Amino acid sequence: MGNTSSMLTQYDIEEVQEHCNNTFSQQEIVSLYQRFCQLDRNSGGFISADEFLSVPEFAVNPLSQRLFRMIDGLNFKEFVAFLSAFSSRATLQHKVEFIFKVYDSDGNGKVAFSDLLDVLRDLTGQFISEQQRELVLTQVLEEAGYKKDSLLVMSDFMKILGNTGLKMEVEVPVD
Repeated sequence: MGNTSSMLTQYDIEEVQEHCNNTFSQQEIVSLYQRFCQLDRNSGGFISADEFLSVPEFAVNPLSQRLFRMIDGLNFKEFVAFLSAFSSRATLQHKVEFIFKVYDSDGNGKVAFSDLLDVLRDLTGQFISEQQRELVLTQVLEEAGYKKDSLLVMSDFMKILGNTGLKMEVEVPVD
């Protein structure tokens, strides 16, 4: 499975399926493997952030720079695990954990106001002022029962996003 020129065995497919908690069917895993091989231009068995940029939807995503640190150097199993948060079969917990990792840019397990502001800045660009961003973010935090100086942990994200009907789904084309 490390060499992208090899074919997936049934064992490989089942191992990947188990690794991603059955969020993808076996057919979807085969399709993802084909896409992985297309992205892995040097056939090294890993996808670099630069190779991910060849996906147009990823290249134009305002959070792509934040996602780079999560994807650079992924092997196939990690690639599927990364994408599993976008599966319709992923649990809400899994989706919220993914979102938390996007916000927790230094990986310390805590999200500060500045981390939230950085993501909001990435998402809004020049469309709103820094002062407006801070005001909106402060209001959102206060409505959720937090203060500007609060350090949010994973359970806080679950509390805030747990009842939102969060949808993060991408369809995996199956040939």
